[in-house]
Amino acid sequence: MSRHARARLNDITLACDAISRYVDRADSNDEIVFDAIRLRLLEIGEAVKDLGPEMFSTEPGVPWREIARMRDHLAHRYFDTAHAVVNATARDDIPLLAAATERLLAGIDEN
Repeated sequence: MSRHARARLNDITLACDAISRYVDRADSNDEIVFDAIRLRLLEIGEAVKDLGPEMFSTEPGVPWREIARMRDHLAHRYFDTAHAVVNATARDDIPLLAAATERLLAGIDEN
């Protein structure tokens, strides 16, 4: 795996950690928290778009394409973003993505 892929996985990990902190410490209905989560989801989507296809096959349970599409939706249809979707993603999906990213990074460290 390239150094570039490691950097993108680290970007995803940092964004997941930030989202988890926001969810743990604040009311997700607060506009500032919502905007912070949304920004980090954009960062995750950008990093995913920059990963190679070998990542997708290594962790097939991660909805990589949907993550990229969510980024596009958040970036281009921000006025049409449901709080419930962003909050559910932050609460339910980000921990799973963080775990998958950690496994991918651990695999890099073993090689």
